Amino acid sequence: MTEKRYWLMKSEPSAYSFSDLMNEDDSTAEWDGVRNYQARNTMRDDMKVGDGVLFYHSNAKPPAVVGTAVIVREGYPDDTAWDPNSEHPDPKSTPDNPIWYMVDIKAIAPFDHPIPLREIKATPGLENMALVKNSRLSVQPVTSHEWDIVTKLGMSARE
Repeated sequence: MTEKRYWLMKSEPSAYSFSDLMNEDDSTAEWDGVRNYQARNTMRDDMKVGDGVLFYHSNAKPPAVVGTAVIVREGYPDDTAWDPNSEHPDPKSTPDNPIWYMVDIKAIAPFDHPIPLREIKATPGLENMALVKNSRLSVQPVTSHEWDIVTKLGMSARE
C-alpha cells in the first residue's frame, strides 16, 4: 500500500471555484484542461485515489486556499484536448496518442475561512512550501506537515 500524498490544485474562481465543485453531482469533477507538462506528469504518474487536495483560488483577491478535496480517479487521458470546441483544445493530442491527462476530485469540505497566500508565506513551517517557492505551477506537491498546518488554519475559527 502506498503512503497517502497531498497536493495543491489551483483554479481561478471565475472559471471554476470550490463552490462549483461542491455543487457538482456527488461533489465530484474532472480536473481537465491542464496544459503544463510538469502538472500533467504529476496527474498522470503521481496522484493516487485517496490523496488529499488543497483547493486554491488563484487570480483572486486575495489568492487563497479555500477547501479540501480528495483524488477519486487516477490520471486518464484528457478528452477536452481533442475536442475542438473545448476551452483547451490541442490538435496534437488524439485518442490514440493522448498528450494531456486529468484526474477526478471530490470536494471534502470548505474551510471556515480562506487561507490567503500572504498568511501562508508568514506561517512558520510553510516557508518551503511549493506554493511559496514556485507559485506559478497549477498542480503541486504538499508535504503531510504542510497539509496539517494549512488544514488546521483553515478549520479554526478566526479570533
